[in-house]
Amino acid sequence: MQSKLLNQYRSLANGWGMVNSQTAAIFLVVILIMVTGNFSLFHGILNIYPLTFGNLPFLISLGLFFTSLTAIFFLVISHGKWTRWILAGFLLITSQSAYYMDHLGVIIDTVMIDNVVQTNKSEFSSLITSTLILRTFFFGVIPAWLILKYCPEPRSLKIELKSRLRSLLLLLLALVLLVIPFTPDYTSFIREHRIVRFYANPTYSVYSAIKYINQQYNITAHQSKLSKTAEDAVLLDQSTSKNELIIMVVGETARADRFSLNGYQRETNPELSKQDIVSFSNVTSCGTSTNVSVPCMFSSLGREKYDKEKALHQENALDVLQKNGIEVLWRDNNSDSKGVATRIKYEDFKTPTLNPNCKGECRDVGMLSGLDEYIAKNKDKDMMIVLHQMGNHGPEYYRRYPKEFERFKPACQTGELRDCTQQEIDNAYDNAILYTDYFLAEVINFLKKYDEQYEVAMLYVSDHGESLGEHGFYLHAAPYIIAPKEQTHVPVIAWTGKNFDYNLSDIKPYKDNAISHDDLFCTLLIAYELKSNICTGKNAIFAKNKMLKSYALSEDTLDKNVD
Repeated sequence: MQSKLLNQYRSLANGWGMVNSQTAAIFLVVILIMVTGNFSLFHGILNIYPLTFGNLPFLISLGLFFTSLTAIFFLVISHGKWTRWILAGFLLITSQSAYYMDHLGVIIDTVMIDNVVQTNKSEFSSLITSTLILRTFFFGVIPAWLILKYCPEPRSLKIELKSRLRSLLLLLLALVLLVIPFTPDYTSFIREHRIVRFYANPTYSVYSAIKYINQQYNITAHQSKLSKTAEDAVLLDQSTSKNELIIMVVGETARADRFSLNGYQRETNPELSKQDIVSFSNVTSCGTSTNVSVPCMFSSLGREKYDKEKALHQENALDVLQKNGIEVLWRDNNSDSKGVATRIKYEDFKTPTLNPNCKGECRDVGMLSGLDEYIAKNKDKDMMIVLHQMGNHGPEYYRRYPKEFERFKPACQTGELRDCTQQEIDNAYDNAILYTDYFLAEVINFLKKYDEQYEVAMLYVSDHGESLGEHGFYLHAAPYIIAPKEQTHVPVIAWTGKNFDYNLSDIKPYKDNAISHDDLFCTLLIAYELKSNICTGKNAIFAKNKMLKSYALSEDTLDKNVD
């Protein structure tokens, strides 16, 4: 079969060899990319405009419209001896982009590009599947090789330029003629269905790459100065208080509706249900990816005003705590802190060097190792310890937990999620939630040892959720404007010891109130009894006076909310 396919490709190559114009070669590549690399685009269009006789003219117009735009793009960027290399490179890129869009429903935007840049070796290997390799080989490698071998040499500058200009003018005229008869339809399509356009391959991904490079340049250009945050923060009188010892667990890819504490029908929180905790059921994330949510949740900016460049160049909540005398430690079993822990003590638990629980994969529970010694060393200080989980990082959910936690069976045993049934995917994901439940219970039990000496508390906040096939989406990082609730509805859990200033009994009545990652900054400041005008009227999980400070509401309003 492979030999037959290769012969067909060779026949096609011979045809290309007879073409004496690079412009013609560009059109051939454009057609191949539109046919093999834009299934998600056309699938999305057909979902909006079903294939009926009445819709057929507009559907043909849309197909030709996107093809013409793609052709214009390649005619503009491909010149001279570089043409063959540019075309070959894009054939490889579009074949891989198409795989992730078609199989996982992802969009190649700036957030996704940032995810790719931040992906480490372990994460990268989990995304390599046999389907990806085969698709890249047949729709990327072979066509790229044929282009490199048979693409015509450039003719004289005058002839080539004339050919390109003629083609560009004809394509621009074609765009006008395609749009005019369907102006109302195009207006509706552009205004109401922007998400579909995001799947245009490769034009939208190129646009996103240019935007991402510009963002990174701006970040680099402004790295010289760090903006101060909450400079007015003052420590309230603690003469009668014990030192605080708080462990914050930053969760990974956990969605709130898979926690039995929040009503999920499966018992995914058997250990936490034995503890006196508060599970906040109505929490939204700042982003749909770790690269956005983690720096955003520790920033004072909030989701609406969040900007990566600005956030990286101003002090975050941990910086404010540290400069006010709190000992801060970040332990990471994920990729990294995404810039949050740049100026505080950071420890990497992704290898056996520090993590003693690394059989097959380094486990989150290993981050508790050595903490007794750390606490003893800083016994006269307030301490803030952040544990960044591997959690439910996909798509290989089955790797996120030891075998003894595989209680829901059969569980999907591959990163190729479309090869598994929905039940198998759910089972693997829920098993990983079970392990997080165990880990959080272990954190609480660890803190109980220090309940007499310190004001102890644990706060768990997941960075974002995860799509498991709902609406055709898998994984996460969907643009926030269209992100499904599965990616933005996250679990938050709090536990406090007997000496902690803010009692769970005061917080429990408000566990269903709407809060978000925006509330974390002031939650941390208030937990350490730091007063700042930046938190006036802001939400916070920990606050005195029955959360009057956190919600800035009157007693009457609070009573209505509880009722």
